[in-house]
Amino acid sequence: MTLALLHTSPAHVPVFDALRDTDHPGLALRHLVHEDLLTRARESGPEAVADDVRALLAGAVAEGASAILCTCSTIGAVAESAAETIGVPVLRVDRPMASAAAERERVVVLAALASTLAPTLALLAEEAGDRSVEVRTVVVDGAWARFEAGDRDGCLDLVAAAADAVRDADVIVLAQTSMAGAVTRTATRIPVLSSPRPGLAAAAAVAR
Repeated sequence: MTLALLHTSPAHVPVFDALRDTDHPGLALRHLVHEDLLTRARESGPEAVADDVRALLAGAVAEGASAILCTCSTIGAVAESAAETIGVPVLRVDRPMASAAAERERVVVLAALASTLAPTLALLAEEAGDRSVEVRTVVVDGAWARFEAGDRDGCLDLVAAAADAVRDADVIVLAQTSMAGAVTRTATRIPVLSSPRPGLAAAAAVAR
């Protein structure tokens, strides 16, 4: 069984390879990296890349993928919707994280990109259902610029500092895959959730 992963940054490839080696040895991963999808989605909205996403995922299925995981929060909903036409499960990496967060009453979402907020808020609302959940958002100033410049440590330090500054919350959500490493850099006692590990676990279960 092969799990295909759709990324919008090559930086995510080693992250998921390491998680696979630790948590799911033997699972075959195929990485599809298309940075232009995020660029275009930021400029024109996720629906602007929907046809291209569906075509890419259909190609992955034709080449043997038994399931697909989209690791980009901005285009996650677009990718999920493709499952209806391509014939294999398509998961978004942040859904398990959002499901866990939506069980709490006060959620703070940290994002490095403003374009990630709307898809993340919609996902949290979907997972919360009829439950009343208060959600606040923070865009971490400068984090994305550092990530794009290749300064991963600088990006994660800014995200960790933003998490440590949160007050009056039951859980903190790191909205993007690129932010996950900040979890181990925080000092806050508030639970901080990231998406790669639970997202890959869900996809691995489906792929097998």
